[in-house]
Amino acid sequence: MDFELSAEIRALRDSVRQFLDEAVVPHIERMEAAKEFPLDAIRQLGRLGFMGMTTPKEYSGQAFGNVALAVVLEEINRVWASLGVTVSVHNSLACSPLAKFGSEELKRKYLPKLASGEWLGAYALTEPEAGSDAANQSTLATRDGNEYVLDGAKIWITNGSYADLFTVFARTDKSHKTRGISAFMVERTTPGFTVGKEEPKLGIHSSSTVEIQLEGCRVPVANRLGEEGKGFHMAMDTLNGGRVGIASQALGIASACLEASIERARERQAFGKPISEYQAIQWMVADMATDLDAGRMLTYRAAQIRDNGGSGAQEAAMAKLFASRLANRAASSAVQIWGSAGALAGSPVERYFRDARITELYEGTTEIQRLVIARHLLRS
Repeated sequence: MDFELSAEIRALRDSVRQFLDEAVVPHIERMEAAKEFPLDAIRQLGRLGFMGMTTPKEYSGQAFGNVALAVVLEEINRVWASLGVTVSVHNSLACSPLAKFGSEELKRKYLPKLASGEWLGAYALTEPEAGSDAANQSTLATRDGNEYVLDGAKIWITNGSYADLFTVFARTDKSHKTRGISAFMVERTTPGFTVGKEEPKLGIHSSSTVEIQLEGCRVPVANRLGEEGKGFHMAMDTLNGGRVGIASQALGIASACLEASIERARERQAFGKPISEYQAIQWMVADMATDLDAGRMLTYRAAQIRDNGGSGAQEAAMAKLFASRLANRAASSAVQIWGSAGALAGSPVERYFRDARITELYEGTTEIQRLVIARHLLRS
């Protein structure tokens, strides 16, 4: 693998950085305090092409690939994790499975709206009894002529309050746990589809997280994604890409922690000199920087495998496992370097500390990543 980023990807990184500095950074503190969803920023990112990063050009996407998406997501999350996870889920969990598994009719109907940022996408897999055990789906999809009738509930749906299109997984065959699951593209305005209240969270306050209820929700057969009974395979393949996105988010948070730590260490005085001159602080910063580079290599490798047509399941799990744990270590060190000021509500490192925690939980917990890696290593 060539670890040198192309000129095109570096230009993308610089472009999104300029946009964030000018249009987003001035509003983050206010919006986080108000838990305000960054809809305007998302629409602007759509117009700039960042909401269809891996979507093919024939459907109004940019077709930049997963490595480019990882770099852009790190940059967005370095500034604001609430915006970063919104963009990540939209690209990796909404656009990507539709582009990969959808019929030509579905792709032409929905991808241009998603790629432009006109519509926002969401991914509805998790249920109260189907989190880490994702195959334990209880939401039912019953065939009725040219429609399916969906009944059930989904929880922890990122982007849910503002999404226009949802990839919903439901059981079409009760006789088999994994081969009995199918996927459907469900529009927000479909009768029987109800979005619940926003869930209060430890971090990522400006992202949207809701429960969804489906009661007699009728979806055309044409809106089924791929073949009936193949939904679990599609869900797992999609999550491999999503885990690269969350690894990128974790890298962005860790990068922000490193920058904040260096700045604070140079400014903060203790016993007559900057704390940057103390070995204890130097080692924290050195470990952060080294781990950050290692995390990037793991993440870029997993992204490149996806770009080359592979599933990258083991590599994506490694990237997410390492990067999410790194983000939490970096955030803890950043608060320590900032001292009491780092524990104050509203300080940047306090936000990074809260935002980092979720990266070890969603799109597969740390324990699930280890399980995925071990299964690949130990299978005969």
